[in-house]
Amino acid sequence: MKKYDMTGKTALITGASKGIGAAAARAFADAGANVALIARSEESIAEIAGEIGEKAIAIPCDVSRLWELQAAVDATVDTFGELDIFIGNAGVIEPIGLLHETDPESWSKTIDINLKGIYHGMRVAMPYMIDRGTGTIITISSGAAHGPIDGWSAYSTSKAGAYMLTRVADFESRDKGLRVMGLSPGTVATDMQRTIKQSGINRVAQLDWSDHIPPEWPAQALLWMCTSEADVYLGQDVSLREEDIRAKVGLA
Repeated sequence: MKKYDMTGKTALITGASKGIGAAAARAFADAGANVALIARSEESIAEIAGEIGEKAIAIPCDVSRLWELQAAVDATVDTFGELDIFIGNAGVIEPIGLLHETDPESWSKTIDINLKGIYHGMRVAMPYMIDRGTGTIITISSGAAHGPIDGWSAYSTSKAGAYMLTRVADFESRDKGLRVMGLSPGTVATDMQRTIKQSGINRVAQLDWSDHIPPEWPAQALLWMCTSEADVYLGQDVSLREEDIRAKVGLA
């Protein structure tokens, strides 16, 4: 894999207790960055931060609550003096089921985390970055943002909304020095795929575990997206399913 230098940078990563988020926290720390690990799972992020060492802090936070994300950003800046990168990774897949049979409360909770969580992150990170005239915001998108998948009405809707938030944030803030884009990683070997597999509902549930990429691949892509090499993709989703993107990231 390519080596990236993030020395002197500070990255805040939501959903950092496992999967892509945990892999990203380790990758950014290995590249020299300070990292703030954000998740509801206090014990998990504390353990990962402990492994990383003094360049990491763990901040328990529910992204569906604006004030908790504001406190997380404030704590990150207080600890490391700055916030250069915000990665909106926190997300859930359930409820999985036909739209007319889904539980409304569970459906709404997915919107609160996957969509409003992205809005909250942007809302608290952007003013700080705009004041400094620099910053990178990356959302974890999905192919489900761009086309319907049976059984995923909540997830697909939330990801489609987050994609538009990404485009709006870029449209409003690129001329203010911000870099905003999304990463569509494809199917990744995480706990979410185990949940999908158990549902048995759609074509994704039929995939074998060997069909999924390791979380270290999107973590590597996130590093690349924080460099000027990815500037051509501002305001867009970068698809890790594309071979030319994998080559640019250093995964070919």
